[in-house]
Amino acid sequence: MNTVLPGVLPDLLQTIEHCGPDEGLNILLQRFPGALTFSTSFSYEDQVITHFVADKPVTIFTLDTGRLFSEVYTTWSATREWIGRDIEAYYPDAEILKEFVSAEGPDAFYRSVENRKKCCHIRKVVPLQKALQNKSVWITGLRAEHSPDRGNLTVLEWDAANHIIKYHPLLHWDTGQVKEYIRKHHIPYNILHDRGYVSIGCAPCTRPVKEGENFRAGRWWWEDSSRKECGLHAR
Repeated sequence: MNTVLPGVLPDLLQTIEHCGPDEGLNILLQRFPGALTFSTSFSYEDQVITHFVADKPVTIFTLDTGRLFSEVYTTWSATREWIGRDIEAYYPDAEILKEFVSAEGPDAFYRSVENRKKCCHIRKVVPLQKALQNKSVWITGLRAEHSPDRGNLTVLEWDAANHIIKYHPLLHWDTGQVKEYIRKHHIPYNILHDRGYVSIGCAPCTRPVKEGENFRAGRWWWEDSSRKECGLHAR
């Protein structure tokens, strides 16, 4: 059972908020040995973080929603070969997903925000909850540049929904830094990024971003653009 309490955050934040990712991870590993986990979607950011955690005692997992782009699986395979270790996969509950798709249809998310959020909850949020069990720190690839909401984050925050500390080691990196790190270290990445896909989610819910659009414009583009989250990072 997770024993981390929100009260540890102020001291921890003060300790690591100005640290680089490698130093920050080492501090957290000393404080919470065996209790760090990293969620990857194989995005630019996540590939950089994978490079930092590959040789550390940090579990790595991904959420396979069943509606991912084929390019995601290609990147997944390339990443396993690159780091030489397993990446745990978590899937939606088959019976719950069957009931939803049978009742609402395979593309129900286009019909209403409620349906879309329910689909995200089944395919992402519930599997995430399983992945985070018995962990104290959840490492993410969130960056302030992604959206106004994420611009207000601190590198450490308390996730009340999952009762876990979230660590965002690349929070203050810009896209140029991320791309340069990938180039410099010859890190495999999702080729969709070269085709205008900035934030890559499920295939039916993601399109390339047009010139002048923000990072999240390619996700659930048929909805109100004021708030675009799937529920994984609800605050």
